[in-house]
Amino acid sequence: MYMLFGLYCSFHQVFYYLGELNDSLSYALGAGPLFDVSEDSDHVHTLLAKAIDEYASFRSKAAESSDEAAKVDPRLEEIVERMLDKCIMDRKYQQAMGIAIECRRLDKLEEAITRSENVHAILAYCTHVSHSFVYRREYRREVLRLLVKVYQKLPSPDYLSTSQCLMFLDEPEGVANILEKLLRSENKEDALLAFQVAFDLVENEHQAFLLNVRDRLSAPKSLPSEPVQPGSTNPAPAENENSTASEDVQMTDGSSAITTNVHEADPKEVMYAERLMKVKGILSGETSIQLTLQFLYSHNKSDLLILKTIKQSVEMRNSVCHSATIYANAIMHAGTTVDTFLRDNLDWLSRATNWAKFSATAGLGVIHRGHLQQGRSLMAPYLPQGGAGGGGSPYSEGGALYALGLIHANHGEGIKQFLRDSLRNTNVEVIQHGACLGLGLAALGTADEEIYEDIKSVLYTDGAVAGEAAGISIGLLMVGTASEKASEMLAYAHETQHEKIIRGLALGIALTVYGREEEADTLIEQMTRDQDPIIRYGGMYALALAYRGTANNRAIRQLLHFAVSDVSDDVRRTAVLAL
Repeated sequence: MYMLFGLYCSFHQVFYYLGELNDSLSYALGAGPLFDVSEDSDHVHTLLAKAIDEYASFRSKAAESSDEAAKVDPRLEEIVERMLDKCIMDRKYQQAMGIAIECRRLDKLEEAITRSENVHAILAYCTHVSHSFVYRREYRREVLRLLVKVYQKLPSPDYLSTSQCLMFLDEPEGVANILEKLLRSENKEDALLAFQVAFDLVENEHQAFLLNVRDRLSAPKSLPSEPVQPGSTNPAPAENENSTASEDVQMTDGSSAITTNVHEADPKEVMYAERLMKVKGILSGETSIQLTLQFLYSHNKSDLLILKTIKQSVEMRNSVCHSATIYANAIMHAGTTVDTFLRDNLDWLSRATNWAKFSATAGLGVIHRGHLQQGRSLMAPYLPQGGAGGGGSPYSEGGALYALGLIHANHGEGIKQFLRDSLRNTNVEVIQHGACLGLGLAALGTADEEIYEDIKSVLYTDGAVAGEAAGISIGLLMVGTASEKASEMLAYAHETQHEKIIRGLALGIALTVYGREEEADTLIEQMTRDQDPIIRYGGMYALALAYRGTANNRAIRQLLHFAVSDVSDDVRRTAVLAL
């Protein structure tokens, strides 16, 4: 038997030098323990690479279809395991992790992590690898779950990294538990870490997740719930223009209520209540938005002389250049709250008509983006004044509603109800257009059923102008949820005769699959095979949004194919943009 192993060992080298790698690998497997994985030679390195590729391929197929699992050669598995063990023994942990991730051996991945000298650094490296090189979303989630398990077993858990993994796994309950544990700690450093985790969440997550985390944080035990609530619900009173004043009063009342209860309540609970209010302020986005506004205002370096020169050199009757100057001003001053140029040139600004007026008013939303406290009072002169619209231009009223959405984008708790009421109280298509876009931005990613029904009713009126915005708005509302509503939208896109509505729905459908990768494949296939070029155009955006930033080879291949073969110029151009 030993002589037979020796023969196999000799044959695999002969076939290697003949360039027959498959036969060479077959004889290497037959050689059993005589095939030395530690030998430092070209043919061993080549055959090990071949063995790992073969094994990784089998494991991938096995994950997709359980029937394939039986086809993995146990001798091949043994060679790969010997290679993994050798890497761990030689302390080449990063190599072992790379092979384990590629071969879907999470047991070996865990072993490589736990046996390394610097577990925190290795975990950080593993997180980076899983985001950069694991292309299947489901498998990436499995790796991240394993990392969370390892993080939680550490003697000194890394709460910041654990929270980031839980955020990618979309598990708000786990994040809320970590925040609560840190907030209740008597160590001040833990409380500061909780604030840092909250800031990271605000930086990287959409509002539905943030609100979910916020709502799962338990109220202080021995304090009444009222003192804590104002901090979290202060955006709600948005029904009148003096809402900011009432918010300020509530905040003051809340803090004084906590102060008056100090002598009655458990000091630990008082401390927790104070910290909780701060964390809820951060999670609502108010704290970071306030800091951003202050920074942008104090570091605003825009040159008004450039705008003045552009304005003077542009032909007054040229509406395209007039609009372009207004857009340039909005982009130059985005988020700074500096609208000096518009206030100094009101007569010149009033020359804008129709959709140019809509865009000019919406530009104020770009300039005041994040100005949550006073956003509505700033836009008050342009907003619809009761009933089905005031005496102003419907274009400026629609633009003002869109501007409110831009100001409250991804932080729309305090303005959603006002935008819903504005949408219900008008039959003017242009105002509906602005209200739909504003509502989509304010309720970004929340998948709110009531708002969906409001927007859907506008869509089903089959008006081209309002319907286009309604299609995009549903996409914004459902962004990244891979909602079943996408099939309803696709069905309506086939029914309607309006090109604008089809285009709006195509973009909306693409938004629903944002970041969902292979989960979106069925919908993408449906859209890209459609006879309507506008729906195929939406399919290109769906591909781009579903696989954004992944460098996925299959998605790139599909886009390259459409970029050169589709009969529609629109689809070909969008395919190139999508790349």
